[in-house]
Formats: sequence, structure tokens, C-alpha cells
Amino acid sequence: MRVWKFGDDIDTDQIIPAEYLTTGDAAELARHAFAKLRPEFSREVKKGDVIVAGANFGCGSSREHAPRALMGAGISCVIAKSFARIFFRNAINIGLRVIEADARNIEEGDEVEIDFERGVIRDLTRGEEYSFKPLPEFMQKLLDSGGLIAYIKNAKSDSGR
Repeated sequence: MRVWKFGDDIDTDQIIPAEYLTTGDAAELARHAFAKLRPEFSREVKKGDVIVAGANFGCGSSREHAPRALMGAGISCVIAKSFARIFFRNAINIGLRVIEADARNIEEGDEVEIDFERGVIRDLTRGEEYSFKPLPEFMQKLLDSGGLIAYIKNAKSDSGR
């Protein structure tokens, strides 16, 4: 997984500017992710890439469009020192993995590997490891299902057997 590096206080308007909120379609939103902050992002991001950021990632408005744009772009996980609570919950609800960890030494373009169960991020480029507290089992199940709606649908279909 290749890293895209961002700093502190990346707000939802930087993730997906307000003028592009006319749709909820993840693929369309992805075309405009970081349009003003990192115009090359939507052209160069690859499926499975990871974002590493500083503190307060996803601050600003509570719109679900921001994590949806990142998922549509192929981002597999966002690692940040801290998250705005509503962004964190929106990400979990739609199935975007988020990790709270201070991984500031990971640099743009580094290759990382993440063990979500053990709580370990390996920077394969630098040979460093970072630990994080794994999400509770219930949240892991939500993510493994593809988010809250998929989890509920699966639970309903399982109970109908």
C-alpha cells in the first residue's frame, strides 16, 4: 500500500470541496478529492493506497461525502494521529478503515503493510513499525461487512435462514 501524506487539520472541505457535493456517487466524488489541496491526487491515487495524516483529520462539516470520496478513490485506510469524531464514525459506517496512530515518520510514497487485528503498521520502505489500538470487534465486523448498511443486510439475511 502506497502512502499519501497530509498534515494536521485536514478538513472535509479540503477532502471534497463544497461545489462537488451535488452527488453521493463515490466514483464521481473521487474525481474531485483534494481538488484544491492536491490537484494530482485524483489522477494518481491507486486502489489500495493509504493516507497518513496528522491530528484532527476530517474536521469541519459532518458530511459523509468526505470518507465516501476517499473510498471512491480507492483509499483502503486512513491513518491519522487523531480524527474528528463525526468523520471517524462516518468512515466506519460506510466501510472505510481508519486507524488512530502517530505515524508521522511515514513519508509520502512509502509502502506500508497493516495488520488490523494485531494493531501493527509496518513501513516497508523504512523498516519501522508503529502500533495502534485495534478497533473493537463489533467495529471490525462492520468494516469486514462493508459498512453499517451491509452489516445490517447481512444480519437480516442470516436471521431469516
